[in-house]
Amino acid sequence: MKMLYYGGTIHTMEDKEQAEALLVENGVIAAVGKYERLQARAKDAAQIDLDGRVLLPAFIDAHSHFSGAAYAMLQAPLGETVNFAEIEAALTRFIADNHMPDGQWVVGKGYDQNALVEQRHPTREILDRVSSRHPIMLVHQSGHMGVFNTLALELLGVTPDTPTPEGGAIGRENGCLTGYMEENAFLQYQQKVPAPDLADLMDACRRAQQLYASYGIATVQEGMMPESLVGLYQALLTHQKLELDVVAYPGVDVLDEICDAFPEAVRRYDRHFKLGGCKMFLDGSPQGRTAWLRAPYADAPDGYRGYPTMTDDALRQALTTAYRSGMQPLAHCNGDAAAAQYLSAVAEMERSRSDFRELRPVMIHAQLLAPDQMEEVARLGIIPSFFIAHIHQWGDVHLRNLGPERASCISAAGSALSHGIPFTFHQDTPVLPPDMLHTIWCAVERVTKDGVTLGGDERIPVMDALRAVTVNAARQYFEEARKGSLRPGKTADLVLLDADPLAVPPERLRDIRVLETVKVGETIFRA
Repeated sequence: MKMLYYGGTIHTMEDKEQAEALLVENGVIAAVGKYERLQARAKDAAQIDLDGRVLLPAFIDAHSHFSGAAYAMLQAPLGETVNFAEIEAALTRFIADNHMPDGQWVVGKGYDQNALVEQRHPTREILDRVSSRHPIMLVHQSGHMGVFNTLALELLGVTPDTPTPEGGAIGRENGCLTGYMEENAFLQYQQKVPAPDLADLMDACRRAQQLYASYGIATVQEGMMPESLVGLYQALLTHQKLELDVVAYPGVDVLDEICDAFPEAVRRYDRHFKLGGCKMFLDGSPQGRTAWLRAPYADAPDGYRGYPTMTDDALRQALTTAYRSGMQPLAHCNGDAAAAQYLSAVAEMERSRSDFRELRPVMIHAQLLAPDQMEEVARLGIIPSFFIAHIHQWGDVHLRNLGPERASCISAAGSALSHGIPFTFHQDTPVLPPDMLHTIWCAVERVTKDGVTLGGDERIPVMDALRAVTVNAARQYFEEARKGSLRPGKTADLVLLDADPLAVPPERLRDIRVLETVKVGETIFRA
């Protein structure tokens, strides 16, 4: 099958080069250049007139949780709730609308205590008012904390005497459980919640792929793959249900088991699935006040700075495991203290293993990676992947939690750019929708929900923001030879937009619409 695209703006992302036409043959870019030359070369190609619209390489998701996006399709959405009463009503309506029998787990996703009138997390008593016959779990928008009702705690075996896992917290008040948990404690018990029916999950994965594709994304990430997802992915591969490329990062503790389960997918694609590396958590989230900071939170008279979730020894051991396995390390670091811990551990690895940088270690989120740490990031060859949409979504919260000086350095892409660091962007879906154009707008404008410009010096040009979600993201995945730009020999992963990001006023970037997404030459989404 041959297709010749022409009649619009084609940004190749190859040294800012534009082209008149692009020829695709059998899912691969065959030629890029002048329309007349390509037309003469492929007279039998299907002619696709862009009609003045804009063609780019498809966007690449540098970090998210694909299965989390699928699970969210089966959960009660709480992102728009503004108080406890609305949370109760949303959960009650979800149970009724889905005819959920007694005993079936109910999961609510996306509440944020910063957006609630009460300015605090719900409690188990509030969830008990929804139902005492359904175990209920709420998942915070960050994914780092949540709340269980009484029945859920009983089924999970959590009592007031249950020890708190290191690097986590279990809420207690006057010797009683509040239902709230965070970080390692929440993640530990969240993984014990029974999974939905496999058929429902498979259908949710189909819908999740359509969600990503609707935002122009053709490659996604499974950012923390537990062993419990092996069965789901085996079913997806067996039935060839993946249209998008999925790059998975198991936790270090289950890396060997998951590699054994998918031997054909280790560092290479098998039916659109690849094990790309291994994941580790070093701290929590700044909006949840669990990110590990070098200086205390702005309003913390007790000097509270958040806390680490891994010891130095555990981190060194994890990086050693990654090195011995030849797997890329992907480390969650939000606070600057967590970033410092990662930088120190990577530097130690490189001193004894000079080829460690060939693994292209990644720092995920890098929210408070500070300008004074950029030189070391560049020296070590670490790729920061900024969750830059935080600026709009939680920028006003960061101003309260961190003060204006530190908040202005959130997602310091401008500093990274000045140091020549090839950074990437992500949305941590399902934390936020995988809206790359909104993310590009955030990087270029840096405006909070309240209209505050947060760190104007850290703004970057549109082209560099586009590179973060195309060329640089392909490099992060070791796929720069086949993705990220439009040149002969690369995979025909394309996105068609209704306006040119390089031509519209910056404030209009988030209004650009994705019209079509093409994966290996086949349209997988059309508006």
